[in-house]
Amino acid sequence: MKLPQQQRFPWNLNWNLLRTFMVIVDQRGISKAADTLGLKQPTVSAALKRLEESTGKQLIIRKPNEFSVTRSGQALYAECAGIFGTISQLPSLMDTDQGNLRGHLSIATTSSVKSKHFDDILSKFAQAHPQVTYAFSVTESEDVVTMISQNRASFGICLLSEEIQNLNAMVLYREFFGLYCGARHPLFDAAEITLDDIENEPFVAFQTEAEGGPLEAISQLRARAGLANSWRGVSSSLNEIRRMIMANVGIGALPIHVAEEDERGGHIRQVPPYDELPMVNIYLVTNPARRQSDAEAAFLSTCEAELGAIGIEERTYGGNPRLGPGERRRPAS
Repeated sequence: MKLPQQQRFPWNLNWNLLRTFMVIVDQRGISKAADTLGLKQPTVSAALKRLEESTGKQLIIRKPNEFSVTRSGQALYAECAGIFGTISQLPSLMDTDQGNLRGHLSIATTSSVKSKHFDDILSKFAQAHPQVTYAFSVTESEDVVTMISQNRASFGICLLSEEIQNLNAMVLYREFFGLYCGARHPLFDAAEITLDDIENEPFVAFQTEAEGGPLEAISQLRARAGLANSWRGVSSSLNEIRRMIMANVGIGALPIHVAEEDERGGHIRQVPPYDELPMVNIYLVTNPARRQSDAEAAFLSTCEAELGAIGIEERTYGGNPRLGPGERRRPAS
């Protein structure tokens, strides 16, 4: 007896087509997907066409200078991500060696995460469990949340602008942001820099400084400083913000504890205001729906125990959280 169409579908589908489709969506185009997969563009186009024929749905709208995913394509992509996440866990779930803890940890993180406490946790865990392997991928905070939601990574380290439903988040550490100019800036060698000195100065900004974003407090700090009304440079990467500050594209914000080394090296200098600086939480994010491997469960348990024992004040970097309106954080000497 012939099976109905819906029952025949999983048996007839080439699962490699789903992987290709995911890359097309992730890379926002056929040509970029081809480069990522190491294939020729016609091969990727043909794979997409075969998948659309198999599903009976248009998945991607392809026009000159336009790329968009249809509602059917979005639904398929969400399911593909879940499938990919489950399959990626199989090696760790099957690795049940009773002698030593084995497995793989995939950690998606935003750029320039600097935490001595997390580094200590990672070091101790790596020494205690030498058979566990690690993969770190660096991306924007929004994409980190997406990867954890779609079960494509074990852990995420990122900023959050609001509580994310269906995910667990604990504060990994807190950091204070200050404003900086580079050594090429005319004020760099001034005996003292005042707010009047930097009024209407050009600035560079993080993309997540928009209203409601996780770094909205930085835009408020910039307003207090009286900088220009619109940015001269923008990036989602802390390293690129740092580059533009040093190149004197504009004054920009950096986490104080991250900037300290460049300050000591004479590459950047903190500018006012020095008090009531914005504090930002960096979170460790996990998906409670993920079927954790033994290695993932052990690492999460270690993080929870170690972070709980340290306390949040000790994990607050680059500023004194008790500063009041009349107190001032002095710039590094």
